[in-house]
Amino acid sequence: MAEGRPPAPEIERWGVLEFYSGIGGLRYSLERATVRATVVEAFDINDVANDVYEHNFGHRPYQGNIQTLNAADLDRYGAQVWLLSPPCQPYTRQGLQKGSADARALSFLTILELIQYMSKPPVMLFVENVVGFETSDTHSMMVELLEKADFVTQEFILSPLQFGVPYSRPRYYCLAKRKPSSFKHPQFNNKLLSTADLLVGDTGAKSSASFEGKASVDNEKFLQHCAPIETFLEFEQSAELADDQRSMYLVPPSLIQRWGSAMDIVYPNSKRCCCFTKSYYRYVKGTGSLLAAGEQGDDNDKASSLRSQRLRYFTPREVANLHSFPANFRFPSHITLKQRYALLGNSLSVAVVASLLQYLFEDCNSDQISEFK
Repeated sequence: MAEGRPPAPEIERWGVLEFYSGIGGLRYSLERATVRATVVEAFDINDVANDVYEHNFGHRPYQGNIQTLNAADLDRYGAQVWLLSPPCQPYTRQGLQKGSADARALSFLTILELIQYMSKPPVMLFVENVVGFETSDTHSMMVELLEKADFVTQEFILSPLQFGVPYSRPRYYCLAKRKPSSFKHPQFNNKLLSTADLLVGDTGAKSSASFEGKASVDNEKFLQHCAPIETFLEFEQSAELADDQRSMYLVPPSLIQRWGSAMDIVYPNSKRCCCFTKSYYRYVKGTGSLLAAGEQGDDNDKASSLRSQRLRYFTPREVANLHSFPANFRFPSHITLKQRYALLGNSLSVAVVASLLQYLFEDCNSDQISEFK
């Protein structure tokens, strides 16, 4: 800086509240989106997840019951943006699908209800959950509350496969802006979309008819653009591993014999793997893909082929890579292997959320921040 020249004024940043922060997927997505924003506070009741969050960001999320917060409490944070990834168990296919009757849905609805009583309500919201949330009564209540608070919404069901990541994990997303703010493509307000076109380029009315209102993602057409799984691996399949590593990640022969026909087996050159759930590593059926070291064997003798494939679990680092977590993401040493898999299974795709956040913040510049304070 030249002598005598006053420093340039600091550009204002959006203040963000991160609800249900988990291991930091939303915050990493915010960073990847490269918007000028600062997380004012994070909230999560999971002590183990908060250990991981604190380890990576140097700040421990608020661990109290967010249902005890009132409108004045939220006003004091002065945050213009809310990011929310509420519990998905009330809406999963494997669960009871009790929706708003599930106690785990209550805190989410309680927080949204407070918006109408705030003197400085947020101007943008982002909500992430499982596919199925969009048909729940909780979703209907959310939409009603947002409309009452003068928000317009655009909703998506997207998969990392649409962003070049070989990971089949379709999720529901809601983006909301409070009037007079608006989206770049207002013709899609209050619509449910399954395209990423809005996030990567301009979309005309002609193409909109092909995806408006769809609630599913055609994965097959995206595979040709995905990178192979080998680019997300922590170590090469041919590399020599220490005995403790090999025994830690190899699938026991007894499980192969019992569940081999139900396993999802992928290879280093595969361009798709199944969603990893919080039960990965505890169970092998329906919890995520397993990696085979060699070439695909004889389909007519699958049992014999699998026994020779040296099947192994994806490591936590590899699962994090497929979630598009940055290379500097780390688990504290005291977090057990099963805890790591469980935390990752409850997390989100940073690649997808970052693109959605870029779109959410589009056409919102730092000059507008002061208008919302």
